[in-house]
Amino acid sequence: MYLVVIAWIYVVLMMSVAEATNTNGTVLGAVVTFFLYGVGPAALVAYLMATPARKRAIKKREADELAIAQSAAQSANRASASSTSSTSSAPQSAEPDAGSHAASDSSIPPMRKEI
Repeated sequence: MYLVVIAWIYVVLMMSVAEATNTNGTVLGAVVTFFLYGVGPAALVAYLMATPARKRAIKKREADELAIAQSAAQSANRASASSTSSTSSAPQSAEPDAGSHAASDSSIPPMRKEI
């Protein structure tokens, strides 16, 4: 992937040097050529070529977060099950929500924007 970008930058660098050393060329023209004809398109191509790798990394990170959340929920469920089995069999009520937030179930992940 990077070979294409390096080769393109090299070609544009040689074009800029040729323009700067030409009798009709200017250094300002060489700098403009290098940035607008070389660095800009090369950065765009590198960004577009790295898109699949970025998507794979995002999916892997989300899968890892989901696995961690599921394992935490399972361990919390096991802990609550063991504590309720060791205490009395009377029904327990939940604490009221004093934070003015909507009630949520920790086993349900929050909704996210699709990519």
